Amino acid sequence: SDPHNSEYVADYWQGRCWISGFTGTAGSLVITQKTAGLWTDGRYFIQADEQLSGSGIDLFRTGDPGVLNWPEWLKQVLPQGSKVGFDGQVVTLDQAQEFEQQGLVIAPDNDLLSCIWLDRPTLPLDSAIEHDVKYAGLSTTEKLAQVRSQMAQQKTDYQLLNSLDDIAWLFNIRGTDVDYCPVVLGTVLVIFG
Repeated sequence: SDPHNSEYVADYWQGRCWISGFTGTAGSLVITQKTAGLWTDGRYFIQADEQLSGSGIDLFRTGDPGVLNWPEWLKQVLPQGSKVGFDGQVVTLDQAQEFEQQGLVIAPDNDLLSCIWLDRPTLPLDSAIEHDVKYAGLSTTEKLAQVRSQMAQQKTDYQLLNSLDDIAWLFNIRGTDVDYCPVVLGTVLVIFG
């Protein structure tokens, strides 16, 4: 994943593919001292079987009867109180809390890939491109006014946007930071007032 919980991610966050060889857009890779597993859904079962062949990584078919999700699996294979390290930028709060509910200690400040992925691609630095209002329908000013109107109704002072699609829509911008997706990387804080 990436800090935006996107399905399609920039090369910098393609760690699952770099380690496993699995090129599908959905899946979770978990590595312990003794074993490794990849969880993915039915769209990718055949592809994952082929790409994981001989890798030593077990395929867990999400949605199949009896298949545990990866936090439950970790609870089974790790002793109670084991520490699970991950890059907290790419794991959702719900996922982190599920680790804790399984009796695991979380270490969300470990981007372990940065220690071993020596030729890791850099973060994209391409420029944003203005998406003309004739295609966007409303100007950025008009869209911000709509957002702030909703903020007033909800009595909120701040609106944090982390979805790259939402950011592209709000600011009428497009970009090339993620292959096949016209988005730019960023996070937006809209302030009321």
